Amino acid sequence: MRVHLANASYGVLDYAAYPFGMLLVAPVVLHHLGIAQFGIWTVATAAVNAGGIIASGFGDANIQRVASLRGRGDRPAMGDAIRCMIGISLILGGALALAGWLLAASVARLVEPSDLIQQRSCLVSLRIASGLMLVRALETVCVSTQRAFESYGAAVRISIGVRLLTLGAAAALACTGRGTASIMGVSAALIVLGTGAQFIRLHQWLGGVSLWPAFNRDATRALFAFGIFSWLQAIAGVVFGQIDRLLLGVSLGAVAVASYALCVQLAQPVFGLTASGLHFLFPYLSGRASAISRANLWRTVLKAFVCNLVLVAAASALLLGFGDRILHAWAGEAIAQAAAPIFPLIVLGSSLLGLSVTGSYALLALGSARSVALLSLAGGAVMLVTMVWLLPHSGVRGLAIARLCYGSFALLTYAPLIRRLSSGRRIAAKRASIAAILDFEEASQL
Repeated sequence: MRVHLANASYGVLDYAAYPFGMLLVAPVVLHHLGIAQFGIWTVATAAVNAGGIIASGFGDANIQRVASLRGRGDRPAMGDAIRCMIGISLILGGALALAGWLLAASVARLVEPSDLIQQRSCLVSLRIASGLMLVRALETVCVSTQRAFESYGAAVRISIGVRLLTLGAAAALACTGRGTASIMGVSAALIVLGTGAQFIRLHQWLGGVSLWPAFNRDATRALFAFGIFSWLQAIAGVVFGQIDRLLLGVSLGAVAVASYALCVQLAQPVFGLTASGLHFLFPYLSGRASAISRANLWRTVLKAFVCNLVLVAAASALLLGFGDRILHAWAGEAIAQAAAPIFPLIVLGSSLLGLSVTGSYALLALGSARSVALLSLAGGAVMLVTMVWLLPHSGVRGLAIARLCYGSFALLTYAPLIRRLSSGRRIAAKRASIAAILDFEEASQL
């Protein structure tokens, strides 16, 4: 239990450290750099984050594969899987980095169409960001492998340390008059050093196992069979996570986007903190799914769901009770009043999404990445159709209702999970009855 609590705490810290650091650093950077340079920094940072999420889409496959092999005690196959994951990350991260490099000039012209100096700064920043996509992909191998061993602490400490150093460097450079390109350059150097430290720690953790990329046929097939669906889910998360604000901005303008975006940002931790805190469930179940009975799996999943429910209920109650005051202090009276009708709906949508966490992790641990990905894609499609349908008639409230539909759809993850666990129990019961009949027949013959 102590190990699970420690992993849960590290998961929450890993999720929360950067956003809270940004809340402190962003005003300093904005004040010293000005709106234009701050906007370029925001775009470059968003590119790194979005590209990193897509490039690390096979991370869940690595966790599931390594944890399963660890549960069987197959260390040679674990080494093959890790080296194969490094090779996949190099190819996927390299492809995204190349695409980002080639698109950087076009994006820079869109961001800064008239100011050539700012355009140049944006171009350099975006090209640095494209290189960091590859680095983030490689970092994911280290983090996901250690999580597969149910050891979150070392990787999270390095990750948090690097993130806080990059934010501190951004504030210090902005105060000394350096621009976004300098900030991105120093950030890149720190992230590369941090990734190097992650690989050194992983090499030590694995007892000197080679980390040179290699493609073992069985390992590659297993990782792709699972990882292609987790990768599609990562892409869907990036797309569906931003498209609502784009539709709203095109339809109703920047003011409407501001109030809606702040509501979403304030409600997002209901899901984010829950998913981070319960992430240890994924490697835990992956390593034991083939060794424990379905009855024990049922009990484990039910206990996790109770914890899931308590976390979501507590966070939702706090937001519904104090959210209006937070919005008022955060953004002013005008935005708080505009957000009042939609904020409870957005919180409820995030809460429903948060309740799906246990089901998603349990399905992933059982190897059902396809079910999770297809439900995620279907839920995103339902949300998009609902947004397009309701936005002309209901405005911002229509988008809030669409997010509520998405959260409700996410709860369908429990349908295949219950079916999977129930079928396992029926098979076990049938085997037990057959064994009992055979024992009875042998006794009769005696």
